Amino acid sequence: MTLGEISDVAGHYGLSVLGAFHDKGQTVVLLGPNEPEFWSVFTQSVEYLSKEEEPMDRWSRRVIGALAQMSGAEALFPFGGPPYHPFIDWALKSGRAWQSPVGLLVHDASGLFVSYRGALLVPKRLELAPTGSSPCEKCSEKPCLSACPAAALTKDGYDVPKCHAHLDTAGTECLSSGCVVRRVCPIGQNNRLPSQSAFHMRAFHKG
Repeated sequence: MTLGEISDVAGHYGLSVLGAFHDKGQTVVLLGPNEPEFWSVFTQSVEYLSKEEEPMDRWSRRVIGALAQMSGAEALFPFGGPPYHPFIDWALKSGRAWQSPVGLLVHDASGLFVSYRGALLVPKRLELAPTGSSPCEKCSEKPCLSACPAAALTKDGYDVPKCHAHLDTAGTECLSSGCVVRRVCPIGQNNRLPSQSAFHMRAFHKG
């Protein structure tokens, strides 16, 4: 399969090719939610409806595993370790994701909401699409730097305990609609549904 064909098939499962790069004679294809369509696909899945633990990881294994079989590739995931695959490094190598002013990855289409559900290791060099430059270079206002209501996510880094403390007290909006810092990014800010953000924030705060 070509990269375009992989992208077409992935789209039927609510996924999108978020980047790819060559690794010697192979190609690593990064897959993540094609939003907002992804949430409807996932919430109708047996994994979500079963109400068992880790539904999205189980869904990812099933769906990306099937894509791997179709494309003659190996399925790789950012969970299930240790050891863990270096998905952040892979994202940067793809030329479609960069480090944002607040340290989070920013993607050319998904903005600060970028997430990777898995990857395909294709045993040949696929033809890749051209890549661009970080959207942050053209963002003069950089609202992400001052958006966090708890000042937990700034240019100085991410204070995770402070974030959790905020969610315990005054963080209702973040829990129900998603991280404010991620939401103010001009790239992809209207793509992710609040219900999906709430799902991830609950899992993050619970963990």
